[in-house]
Amino acid sequence: MKESGRKQGVASPCAACKLLRRRCAQDCVFAPYFPADEPQKFANVHKVFGASNVNKMLQELPVHQRGDAVSSIVYEANARVRDPVYGCVGAISSLQQQIDALQTQLALTQAEVVHLRVRQTASFPHGFCPISPSNSGSPTFKLMGSQTMPIFDMDMVVDQASLGKPMWSF
Repeated sequence: MKESGRKQGVASPCAACKLLRRRCAQDCVFAPYFPADEPQKFANVHKVFGASNVNKMLQELPVHQRGDAVSSIVYEANARVRDPVYGCVGAISSLQQQIDALQTQLALTQAEVVHLRVRQTASFPHGFCPISPSNSGSPTFKLMGSQTMPIFDMDMVVDQASLGKPMWSF
């Protein structure tokens, strides 16, 4: 039977015990989650939270929840190493800003499409649309295609007050 973090036959210390320079006991709480071949994983966790605190957290949890807890702890520790002030919240905030900018861009594009459709309908009042697939190959379409109309010529008002509001709250 091979245990995670240990070589068969030889008791290889897990990454936590190796970093802490201690003997890795058979019942080491870190061994299943911090294998010897991933030393940086525990190094970041130790740097941010401390081995003693992580040990206490894991001891308080049921065994079936420890894997998820370690994943969360490792994720937060890695985020804190990259961004010591904001950690995960910095990444979430950055993604939220990207979502807001993309939603604004989508709204502008949708408004532009509506404006173009209204302008197109006003130009061809009898339901004739030279851009429809049924007559796109017709000579009329080719003739109309040579007359270029500005695509982005539109008047639009964007509610600036609603642009800065977050869509979600955490």
